[in-house]
Amino acid sequence: MLLLLLVSVTALSMAWYGQRRLRTLEQELVRRQQDSAGQATEAQLLAKQAQELSRDAVAKVTLTESRLAEITAQRGQLEELIQSLSRARDENLVVDIDAGIRVALQQTAITGSAAPLVAALKAADERLARVSQPRLEPVRRAIARDLDRVKAVSVADIASLAIKLDEAARLVDEAPLQVLDPQRLTEVKAPRAVARVAPSPASAAASAAPVGGLRAELGDWWRGLWAETRTLLRVTRIDQPQAMLLAPEQGFFLRENLKLRLLNARLALMSRQFDTAQSDLQAALAAVDNYYDRGARKTQLLTELLRSVVPQARQAGVPRPDDTLAALTTAAAGR
Repeated sequence: MLLLLLVSVTALSMAWYGQRRLRTLEQELVRRQQDSAGQATEAQLLAKQAQELSRDAVAKVTLTESRLAEITAQRGQLEELIQSLSRARDENLVVDIDAGIRVALQQTAITGSAAPLVAALKAADERLARVSQPRLEPVRRAIARDLDRVKAVSVADIASLAIKLDEAARLVDEAPLQVLDPQRLTEVKAPRAVARVAPSPASAAASAAPVGGLRAELGDWWRGLWAETRTLLRVTRIDQPQAMLLAPEQGFFLRENLKLRLLNARLALMSRQFDTAQSDLQAALAAVDNYYDRGARKTQLLTELLRSVVPQARQAGVPRPDDTLAALTTAAAGR
């Protein structure tokens, strides 16, 4: 009986303990189930938020991609516009430089001076240097070659030649002729006439003395006659036979004719008629050699001036900038 009682007590104890343990497990299970439900709910909320965030991100990415595509298209259009403007600017620059060089060529042909062409080539090189386009570098090299060729040509300095001819025209009146000019004859006769008219001290004394009056008058008459006789004959060395045929009164016309020759030569130089200028200068030199006194200093200056003008008064052709024009044509064609 006691054993049965102990077994019963033990069984009851174990049943109570098991019941308690089961109840604890049920409570724990309920608690965990509740926790799981809360976590599931929270997970659902998080998933929903993540889904919303994902939708927002997708929308933002889509918007960004569309804007990026739009910006890319705008950038492409902008690059095309910049390239078009650059090409248009280069083409306008090439056309402008070509027109400027051709105008300078016309000015050079009219004036006979290389200065307009040199200035146009220098200005074109400076403009190309500011632009700094690699495809226009051949044009700059062609400009450098043509500029060296144009500078190497010696062109007549019309202004300095005109000044020399003006100085020569002034010396035409001052240089002495081989024949005696009427002006110089007057200068030679004037002192003698004064000497003849002015009474000498001896004649004054003779007039004061009644005894020697006749002798004094005869002496004065003889001296006047001798002075007049000396003016009738003059010995001059003339090396050129043409000068012997020139009367003293014709010296004025000779000088005026020579000044007209020099004026014609000056006008011919100004109008770039170098053959006419050479003809007039040679005629002027021949006149100076034939009719002027070569030993006079002013005649030598006149001859030196004319001989310095003759070799410079020649036509010097300014070379055309063909290399530059060809390079500009190639650049305008886009090659």
